[in-house]
Amino acid sequence: MKLNSHQIRKSRELVAKKLQTEIKRNPLVLVLDNVLDTYNIGSFFRLADALGAQKIYLCGPVVTPPNIKIHRASIGTWKWIPWEQFDSTIECLNHLKSLGYQIVACEQDKSSIIYKKAKYNKSIALIAGSESNGISLDVLKKADQIVEIPMHGINISLNVLVATAIIGYDILSKILPEN
Repeated sequence: MKLNSHQIRKSRELVAKKLQTEIKRNPLVLVLDNVLDTYNIGSFFRLADALGAQKIYLCGPVVTPPNIKIHRASIGTWKWIPWEQFDSTIECLNHLKSLGYQIVACEQDKSSIIYKKAKYNKSIALIAGSESNGISLDVLKKADQIVEIPMHGINISLNVLVATAIIGYDILSKILPEN
């Protein structure tokens, strides 16, 4: 099943939830650590759909769907991606570790490695942090691996959504069988 942006925007939430199980999902979930900007949250839903992610976890005191800004930025994909809200990112990561997920943080840190050198298991939880604060130190301590994208210009970092997209597609290229 493939829908264009107009069909996705106009789709009804209950219908989308019933049809979610028909969508092929990859062994990847996105974990948003205190991402507060509703347009970023909406854009992450759109990215989760593009990656075929199993689920998106919204962690911290964040706005959740339904929300008009999330709806607009996601073009309505929030209705098609399973999601769950946790009060704490640590609580979410403990849950995911108990399910066997490898926890990967997308962050610049003294212990990070270049994303192209990263090795992945079959089920990945990819953490993205807020634009202002990044991923909190307590959350980074829970990560099995911290990956970053090298910057070659004057700016020290990419937009969090862009960075997550690059790393998310790299993960899929390494864990999915060749098509």
